[in-house]
Amino acid sequence: MRIFIIHNFYQHPGGEDAVFSQEVEELSKNHQVEVYTEQNKKGIKGLLQFLSYPFNIFTAAKIIRALQRFGPDVVHIHNLHYAIGPWVIRKIAVLGIPVVLTLHNYRLLCPSASLFHNGKIFIQSLQEDFPSTALRKRVLDNSLLKTFITAFTYWMHRKIGTWDHISRFIVLSDFAKQNFRKSTFANGNVEKFRIRPNSIAPVHVNTPRKHKFVYIGRLAEEKGILPLLQAIAPLGLPIDIYGSGPLQAAVEEFDKRFDLIHYKGFKPTNELIEAIAEADALIVPSVCYEGMPMAIIEAYALNTPVLASRIGILAEMVLPLYTGFLFDPFDQSAVQQALREWATLDSTKKGQIGANCYAEFQKHYRLDKNMDKLLAIYEEAIADLKD
Repeated sequence: MRIFIIHNFYQHPGGEDAVFSQEVEELSKNHQVEVYTEQNKKGIKGLLQFLSYPFNIFTAAKIIRALQRFGPDVVHIHNLHYAIGPWVIRKIAVLGIPVVLTLHNYRLLCPSASLFHNGKIFIQSLQEDFPSTALRKRVLDNSLLKTFITAFTYWMHRKIGTWDHISRFIVLSDFAKQNFRKSTFANGNVEKFRIRPNSIAPVHVNTPRKHKFVYIGRLAEEKGILPLLQAIAPLGLPIDIYGSGPLQAAVEEFDKRFDLIHYKGFKPTNELIEAIAEADALIVPSVCYEGMPMAIIEAYALNTPVLASRIGILAEMVLPLYTGFLFDPFDQSAVQQALREWATLDSTKKGQIGANCYAEFQKHYRLDKNMDKLLAIYEEAIADLKD
């Protein structure tokens, strides 16, 4: 199969980038794969990219030339925000090539992308034709301009039928599918949705467990990192923090003030894998609706239990007392109780929970099994267009 994959990198690396790179590598083993990528810029270049978001005819033209040279059977898009934009979908449709779009987040429904604003879940956009409430609240970086351009881009392309040219939408979970089903976007598109979770190849790390927690992720409000540190600091329990983001300075301050809180910075994947493998448990304290955190899948592959927020997809992925614990991320005492209970749980029970995590990985998140699902989705999209 000839597969053309499109991806827009954000300014800072994230889980979507990892999924894109992994799929390209795996597909290239047995198929002919071509990729086109863009990178979001800062400063004047970034502003020009953002202003071009709704109608980026220049980037679309470059992609179309690459498509015509390659002649793919199918196009798979991962991210369009914001250096590429949705205009390219309309131009691909003219060529008669089926398009598969992975929805890693909720940007198609709300400019927040995470359905989170001002410390709370924000779902008003799901029932609005145009996300006017989101615009009024400036949900994207507290910027009226950014929120408006993003909202207008996806609303306008809905109105002119751009999304009708998508053959299949891939969502990561049933939770995500139900959110799209309940939204104003659902009309005429529900039958195109397919569920395919993120996945990784099995990993093997020979390192002893240490009595410490680990956090791996972006250092941002929606990830719940500061409430986690505020909860764990007085308990005297060790935790290592990996990642970067707008709250990095605040995390570094915790590192200075508390001996058992260690900020490790932004590290390569191999170091993160080792950090998860030696941790007593991974903590995922998000206060937003996540897509499907790769860190949880990596933890499961490494027999590492997970303590996570009882919210959204996290409440589906983490099974209490089977693969870890769930807690209310908005209640500090509940977070502390979960941390204490885990710290005092006997090693035999922790070992059994770790084994359960690996069983969940084998059942749901192995890369080889999920690549078969992806290829089946491609074949569906190709067959539909022929019909």
